[in-house]
This record gives sequence, C-alpha cells and structure tokens, in this order.
Amino acid sequence: MTILVTGAAGFIGYHTCQRLLARGETVVGVDSLNPYYDVALKELRLSHLAMHAGFSYVKADIADREAMAEVARAFPDITAYINLAAQAGVRHSLSAPHDYTHANVEGHLVMLELARNSGKCRHFVYASSSSVYGANTKLPFSVDDRVDTPISLYAATKRAGELISHSYSHLFRIPTTGLRFFTVYGPWGRPDMAAYLFAKAIIAGEPIKVFNNGDMRRDFTYIDDIVSGVVGVLDHPPADDGVTPPYHLYNIGNNKSEHLMDFIGLIETSLGKKAIYQFEPMQAGDVKETAADISAIQRDVGFAPTTPISIGVPTFIEWFKQYHGL
Repeated sequence: MTILVTGAAGFIGYHTCQRLLARGETVVGVDSLNPYYDVALKELRLSHLAMHAGFSYVKADIADREAMAEVARAFPDITAYINLAAQAGVRHSLSAPHDYTHANVEGHLVMLELARNSGKCRHFVYASSSSVYGANTKLPFSVDDRVDTPISLYAATKRAGELISHSYSHLFRIPTTGLRFFTVYGPWGRPDMAAYLFAKAIIAGEPIKVFNNGDMRRDFTYIDDIVSGVVGVLDHPPADDGVTPPYHLYNIGNNKSEHLMDFIGLIETSLGKKAIYQFEPMQAGDVKETAADISAIQRDVGFAPTTPISIGVPTFIEWFKQYHGL
C-alpha cells in the first residue's frame, strides 16, 4: 500500500512514517518545513526517514492546490492518506490567526479534494485535537459530547476540519476518520510543547512558566501509543452501508489525567535538577483539565495505551539529553 503522510517532518508525522516503513509500506511524505519551530529538527527527522528505500519526500504546502495535484500525478498509486500537517499551538493562534485557517482549513480541504479526485481512496485519516472540547466541563471528554464552544481559533479550525470531513464522507462516500489527540509527548517532540520547554529551562537554570498556578491536569499521551492508534485506525476504515456516511471520530489519549506538577516532578527527577517555578494565571484559550474517554477506539480498533508517564517522561529526557549533547 502506498500512503501519503502530510506533516512527515513533524513530531507525530515522523513517528508515523517510521512505523509504516517498518512494516513494509511505501510512504510519500509531504512537509513544507514551516519555521514555526526549529527547522533543523525537522530536517534531522527527514534524514532518518530518507534511510528507508520505501520513503519519498516532497517539500510542499498542503494548501497549495497545484503543488498537491503534482504530488498526485507523481505518485498515482496512493490509496490511503494520513493528514497530520497543521499549524499547531493554541497560544500562537492568538497572534497568527491566518496561519491556522490556511493550513488547518484550506489545507485540509485541498487534501480531501486530492483524495476524492483520486477515485481510489481506501481511507482518509486526519489529526484533530482535544482542544475541540473547549469550554466543556464534563469529564472525561467523549466523542459524543457537543463541541460547539471552542475557546481558541486553533480549536475552531480543528473542528472545522471534522465537519468538512463529514460532508465529504456523506457526499462522496470517502471513508474518513478524525483523531482527537491528547497532549502528545516523547522523543523527537516539538520544542514548543511543555515537556521540551520545561526540560530546556531546567537545564539552563531558568524559571519555568506554570499556568493556573500549577492547578492543571492533562491526559499526557506517549508518542508510541499515539502512533499505534493512528496505524490501527488506518487499518480499520469505516464501512459504507450506503446510508450512514463512512465517517469515524476517535479520542486518542492515555486514558488517565495526570496532575501537571507530577509530570514536572518526573522531569526534575530524570534530569537530576530542580525547577525554578514561575507561577502564572490561566492563559487565554487554555483549559484546566483534559481527560479522554477512549472507549470508542478501544471497541473498534483494540487501542490500548501502554506507557505511563513514569516510563514515558524518563525516555523523553534520555532522548532530550542525547539530542542536546548533555
């Protein structure tokens, strides 16, 4: 099977490509190398993927219709799509809103059009986010919950992607599955995310910003578990009964909400150094707690996360120290 993976140089995209290549798939990776964070990290990820004979890389913006049409012409055997390319970051969406509609709405639409026009899309899998739950106060978050109160533009664009996908499944019978990721961390992680930011500041002896005065909980999910969910879902496209749209939506989380201070404590222990705390109020667009109800993906795909933070955090720190030559 030839699979198109967008955001291939990104954190989740890189690990997904590695897993697919390891099981013998042919992977076409697309990434624009957006400078939102250090491009050198993205290029290093790509250099590892390039070691596989089954991997091809195309530098392109998924919102560029002609560029993506050229990808389709160059690789006519693509039958599955994993759209992980996106403008990430809740807080960044407050200052760069057009980046989010460009990548997360227009780019997502271009990818769905690519799949529709191919005429042979077996499954279209895409990244959504736990951020879509917004101001929802019911825990754990369920895919059956209403999600019409986003509190960030990032969340709104991710919800838009879910709705657009549903319309394509309904109109064109394209099997689509959206994945609401919950706070992903692990080796090769993004430098703008909490685990990386905390580790970097602690090593440098700089204060770490802890929002809502530390009274936060997150369903921290280790990257290997996330990828198991992505690949498992890819192998289980929704069936088309001719009545209901072939459309699925799942949470992918660790199924356990952890206190932020416990997460930081594991980073401190793994580094052998205490943090300097700078407590801050809640940030705009942020939520106090996330927790994933993963019963749907457990039932349909057999997804079962296996990595608690007590194992995942030290593994991340081991990679972090190696990457930075510490």
